[in-house]
Amino acid sequence: MRHRKKGRQLGRQTKHRGALFRNLVTSLLDQERIETTEAKAKEIRGFTDRMITLGKEGTLPARRRALGFLRSKSVVSKLFDDVAARFKDRPGGYTRIIKTRRRVGDAAEMVAIELVARQDATAEKKSGASQAQLSSAGATSST
Repeated sequence: MRHRKKGRQLGRQTKHRGALFRNLVTSLLDQERIETTEAKAKEIRGFTDRMITLGKEGTLPARRRALGFLRSKSVVSKLFDDVAARFKDRPGGYTRIIKTRRRVGDAAEMVAIELVARQDATAEKKSGASQAQLSSAGATSST
């Protein structure tokens, strides 16, 4: 029977695997998009969603729990101040996985895991919209 066998081992000891997950989640929340293998990305989805939910809670005990997992004060402050505010109306599903390529060395399936509401993606949309408004305004004034 498979009782209590959830999760992938990824060829690592328990503490190494836990440290790997903490590092990946910290990098994802810091940079908002990382590239890793498909198995690792699928494993860190739940941890990332849990951290964002703690950020949305916003209490001191939630901040301490997040700091115990992430171990980076700057990432925790970004999570509670910036990231949680972007997802305040969203009930879950904060990450997306996009298949990108096969790794050259071992042909492992590589994916990009990113936050659904990324900061630079929203900035690109706003700058793209403002560029479109400027070009349409320039086109109407020149005619």
